[in-house]
Amino acid sequence: MAPEHELALQVPAISCGHCEAAVTREVLQVAGVTSVDVDLETKLVRVRGAGVDDGAVVAAIDEAGYDAVTA
Repeated sequence: MAPEHELALQVPAISCGHCEAAVTREVLQVAGVTSVDVDLETKLVRVRGAGVDDGAVVAAIDEAGYDAVTA
């Protein structure tokens, strides 16, 4: 079993509940992701899971319509 992994990404364009829901919905579809925490104030998205591909998380955020950079 892969170890638990946490990834923190800055997503500067997120600003509302719709943004939070869109990012959360897409990221939760990435294999291995167990939780997504979006902080609208700091524009930080924290993703937790086991065996998570960081590139797949960034791609999922892109699919939701936002750019992400490593925090």
